[in-house]
Amino acid sequence: MVPRVRIPLVQHSTRRRRARYRRVLWSGAELLVTAGALVLLLVAHQLWWTNREAKDGAERRVEALEREWEAGGAGDTVGDGGSGPDSGAGDATGDDGSDSGSGSGRTPARSGGGAEGLSSGAGPRPSQAYAVLRIPRLDLRVPVAEGTSKQKVLNKGYAGHYSHTQQPGQAGNFALAGHRNTHGEPFRYLNRLKKGDKVEVETRNATYTYTVDVILPRTSPRDAGVIQPVPRSLTRPSYGYDNPGRYLTLTTCTPEYTSRYRLVVWGKLTATEPRSRG
Repeated sequence: MVPRVRIPLVQHSTRRRRARYRRVLWSGAELLVTAGALVLLLVAHQLWWTNREAKDGAERRVEALEREWEAGGAGDTVGDGGSGPDSGAGDATGDDGSDSGSGSGRTPARSGGGAEGLSSGAGPRPSQAYAVLRIPRLDLRVPVAEGTSKQKVLNKGYAGHYSHTQQPGQAGNFALAGHRNTHGEPFRYLNRLKKGDKVEVETRNATYTYTVDVILPRTSPRDAGVIQPVPRSLTRPSYGYDNPGRYLTLTTCTPEYTSRYRLVVWGKLTATEPRSRG
């Protein structure tokens, strides 16, 4: 006697349900792959393209300034004006997109008394590139622009001047901010500076040489003391100065790829070389 074999029946509804599951899984996989590709493109844009674009633009701006100065014209440059001190409330040392205590990019009232032997003129306009920062140890050469606007200054790969601080060569504190990562990242290797390193700031009138004196590895983004006329950290009071002088302050985010803290480098003016007129 041949045993009966029961053949299971697959209903059409079961087949349709399995087909739907497969379509859902396939669609989900496609979405994940697409999302991954978009994330990779975004990372590439932030880490590569913004750097290349900003670095190229900053280099062109430096060359344009140098041509203007060699030609003896003012162009977009200004004399070495002064600025009155400001309270510096808020995010005093940030490059996170705000104006970082710079008075929202405004140009404050100017006080007289430029660098000795040089003419004093009107201050630079907000976001105007008017000087060149050079740091030989880092092989760095970038424009300096007025204010610390993220879109109009920092994202262009420029160093941004805190508008309520002094101008190059003047008594007080000439303070700058710059990106540590992306958008040209001019201050990426600021942590490599050492005491005794030279930092040059060239303007239409002169080249000012500062010598690195103190390095504050980490402080709060709201430590406004680091950019005051006599700079001293409010959160780490052992770092800073007691007496008036002619100071340079460089600030950037730390650790890399974060904006949690700020790295600060201070220097003192050690030489002034007036620009020769042809």
